[in-house]
Amino acid sequence: MGIIGAQQGDRHAKWKFAGGHKTAHHDTPGEHVASQTAFEQEVAQLIVDSLNLEDVTAGEIEPEDALFRDGLGLDSIDALELALAISRAYGVQIRSDDENNRQIFASLRALSAHIEANRAAS
Repeated sequence: MGIIGAQQGDRHAKWKFAGGHKTAHHDTPGEHVASQTAFEQEVAQLIVDSLNLEDVTAGEIEPEDALFRDGLGLDSIDALELALAISRAYGVQIRSDDENNRQIFASLRALSAHIEANRAAS
């Protein structure tokens, strides 16, 4: 499966695969798919907008799917960009050396919960 339609410097061209798009939604018949809360939808839109994701919509990001590797496919640079966007939008600081980053960025649901908990504590 090769990358198609990639432009030079497009870090998210990895999402443009021949034979379909890599998205975070499930295609398995009968599989229960969790729906996003209103705040998860808001955070999903922040992810799409701040990372300029062209082939994924906010609604396609499943709340429990991984944001990195086999899930949404984000990388460490994306995490830094996303942490900056979260700081600007919600006033929540996520430090690059935080030992809980794997849990914080595990899924849309985990990230949204972290933002809500720390925004309320501010």
